[in-house]
Amino acid sequence: MSLEVNIEKKLNGFTLRSEFTAGDTATALLGASGCGKSMTLRCIAGIVKPDMGRIVLDGRVLFDSEQHIDLPPQQRGVGLLFQNYALFPNMTVEQNILCGLKAEKDKAARKARCEEMLRAMRLEELASRRPAELSGGQQQRTALARILVGKPKILMLDEPFSALDSYLREEVEGEVGALLAGFSGTALLVTHNRDEAYRLCPEMIVMDGGRVLRAGATKAVFADPQSTTAARLTGCKNILPCTRVDEHTVQLTGWNAPLHLAARVPEGCTAVGIRAHDFAPCAPGAPNALPVQRLSTSENPFDWNVIFAAPDGTTRLWWKVSKANLDAAAPAAPQCLAAAPESIMPLVDSRPAR
Repeated sequence: MSLEVNIEKKLNGFTLRSEFTAGDTATALLGASGCGKSMTLRCIAGIVKPDMGRIVLDGRVLFDSEQHIDLPPQQRGVGLLFQNYALFPNMTVEQNILCGLKAEKDKAARKARCEEMLRAMRLEELASRRPAELSGGQQQRTALARILVGKPKILMLDEPFSALDSYLREEVEGEVGALLAGFSGTALLVTHNRDEAYRLCPEMIVMDGGRVLRAGATKAVFADPQSTTAARLTGCKNILPCTRVDEHTVQLTGWNAPLHLAARVPEGCTAVGIRAHDFAPCAPGAPNALPVQRLSTSENPFDWNVIFAAPDGTTRLWWKVSKANLDAAAPAAPQCLAAAPESIMPLVDSRPAR
């Protein structure tokens, strides 16, 4: 299975220019609210018509503005789970699932397939209940069952955990993770939560302002986001302005010391990213040592967040350290922090113009 998307759609405030490919694995669309993630799904599903471009699913053209092809949603083989699940409130769980089998004319086949899906999604005892009588997790399983019963070629989930509380979110996330891992077609997961994206999807597409900033294997994107915006969206707390010195050296703003990187520093590098857990206390004068002064400390159940200031007093560093390591390695606030060259990410300012 493969999905090719290259579309353009003018929206309020910016123009969506979504261009990417996805294979037969789960791919996350990561980005802030309003960046065009959900609109991209709606265009793929045929709910919204792009102004121009092309969408191809497994070699079959779903949309092509030049060839005037625009297949209706029911002919695209696409399953889309909305944020609110969009269940029919006056129908039972069983009736909602049967709605996904309208194309099947054989009543016996419809019934057998529905019963199979009820078992697969652990909804057998809830078959006669209506959506208002279900928990959030049960509603989600019902909505997924309605989609999957039609055997879609592509499964698209739009913020599937946004309506769930934290406890239920963890339970349902495990179920969705197993579903995505076992789905034989292309799967897209829209989220603004980098942790969900990392745990559930081997591939990732980072979007901002209607454009794709970065795409690739999820772990590779986290290790090398390439732009300041993509670094922020993947949770990097320390994005430090700098000037390029040479291919492996930058001068940080706020420190009178060079910083050496293992990665090549591009010509347009304007900052480096260092994840909060990648700092470690060091002696003054050590490689990549940054003199710091502690500003504040906050406690989490299993670790500490420590915020430092640079010598110029303007630049801030965020250090995350486990309680065991803080007590053992640095009972007092360190005077210098350092990051290994391989953990420092060169970044360019590539935020798209709106």
